Amino acid sequence: MLTPAFDLSQDPDFLTVAIRVPHARVSEFDVYFQGVDFKFYAKPYFLRLTLPGRIVENGSEKGSYDADKGIFTIQLPKETPGQHFEGLNMLTTLLAPRKSRTAKPLVEEIGASEVSEEGVEDDDDEDFDWEIEQSPYEEVSEGALHPQSHYGFGGLRSGVFQRLQDEFSDVIDIKDPDFTPAAERRQKRLAVELAKFDPDHYLADFFEDEAVEQVLQYNPWWTDTYSKMMAFMGKSQEKENHAALVSFSEEEKCQLRKFVHKSYLLDKRAQRQVYYSLIDILLAYCYETRVNEGEKNVESAWNIRKLSPTLCWFETWTNVHEVLVSFGRRVLCYPLYRHFKLVTKACRDTIKILQLGKSAVLKCLLDIHKIFQESDQAYILNDLYISDYCVWIQKAKSTRLAALAEALKEAPLTKAQLGLEVNELEAAALLVCEEEAARPASRPTPPSSSEASGSEDSDSSTSSAGTADPDSEPEGLAGRGARRGRSLQGPVLDESRALLVDGHGLCGRLAVPRADACRGELLASARASGGARPLIEELGEQLETAVQLSAPEGPAPGPRRAQADGALPGTGGEGSICG
Repeated sequence: MLTPAFDLSQDPDFLTVAIRVPHARVSEFDVYFQGVDFKFYAKPYFLRLTLPGRIVENGSEKGSYDADKGIFTIQLPKETPGQHFEGLNMLTTLLAPRKSRTAKPLVEEIGASEVSEEGVEDDDDEDFDWEIEQSPYEEVSEGALHPQSHYGFGGLRSGVFQRLQDEFSDVIDIKDPDFTPAAERRQKRLAVELAKFDPDHYLADFFEDEAVEQVLQYNPWWTDTYSKMMAFMGKSQEKENHAALVSFSEEEKCQLRKFVHKSYLLDKRAQRQVYYSLIDILLAYCYETRVNEGEKNVESAWNIRKLSPTLCWFETWTNVHEVLVSFGRRVLCYPLYRHFKLVTKACRDTIKILQLGKSAVLKCLLDIHKIFQESDQAYILNDLYISDYCVWIQKAKSTRLAALAEALKEAPLTKAQLGLEVNELEAAALLVCEEEAARPASRPTPPSSSEASGSEDSDSSTSSAGTADPDSEPEGLAGRGARRGRSLQGPVLDESRALLVDGHGLCGRLAVPRADACRGELLASARASGGARPLIEELGEQLETAVQLSAPEGPAPGPRRAQADGALPGTGGEGSICG
């Protein structure tokens, strides 16, 4: 028998079931409905549903068949007109659970047949104290014979990695999870995060946050849906308006039909762990969706599992604040964008998803399931967590999710709570920036009248070169030489140091590396400009200006100029200037 694709909708008086059976024998089909049971058979298709509300056969039921599309449409009257049926898009819950065939004694779930008004199992309605402190489980003795640790959804799995550790070592960060107790997992995780934190990477994103600001402006699908919900709440308190805001694609409906319906026997502690881990997984998913602006890539699976300690360390939690601190630490340690604003934004996104109800949460979980399923190794996390979450959330109470959103909203997170000393790091970096900005630049002494006249003469001489190329090397060297000459008046050099006394020559002042290179460039440029004499006169005048500015009291600079003027053409005197 094949389970057909189906869809349910409603109006105040009727429940409409649309069943797609393209290859059915339409001449022979059976429909049965009574109370909360609905059955449809048309060879080779069979569909059995457990409805969230009661229907009745009173003669007003209708049915039709679209031969082009192969769709049966059946309208069933509600037993109580005007009643709203919750959870019509939770297809896995609507499918009747499969009976188990086993020789082991069956465990009877007390109260499993009682259904609340929301179509879910009616457990006690006492409010969860989300901030209650619980002491984490500790092993009684370390000398015990390797007690197996539990992980997975609700802590229901163990022993999975005894033979698969090598194959999935890249998926999870914890080594040997089957024999590592919860307290040791946390200690190792905190140590690895502290070693992984890179101050340089963090400060780079802190000061250069253009890309971060861009992804912060992105609006994922739940942003508009949340705005619509708030608008509806301002006009009406009817639940059907809120439920209709989140819809599932055909691909997502196909995913839901493939899940096996099951019940989960969870005690109070395990239930809290399930809700806390749900927050952790949603936070990682919100970060991934935002930084990639809704697009999926090869790093999507890595981002989600790496930012969620539930998935990569099999972490357990005692309150909401622990979840937020752990997520904040990992955002600043692992992904491409490491900024605290992304942490707070992901928290706000998760709150919106939880307030939208279990349909929005289920839509996110289905997307995560698809991402992991397409990954070479991360699919194991579907078996351990995501598939069970997709089935369990369909029976979860919306009031619990709303309470969880409020607890998340009332758990503020600061940078100081992350334990990475980012506040001190930012303060030190800002202080360095302020010192660099306040540090006075090296200001030259205001030019004297003789220096100003010398500069004017140099400029006029440069302009009179006529055939010289303004971008040629000699003019650049002359300009640098004039600037160096002026800098000799600064406080770094002693007044008594003349231009040539130190024995390094003019090239040392002009930052020219070798005498032959200096000479070659000057002569080549002189030939290119039409002759050597104008260049020699120009350099001589600039050199005279520099000597007048820097020479101590003593002999007049005339002989030195004569030496300079006569040194350039010949080979014997070049060392006194460029040597």
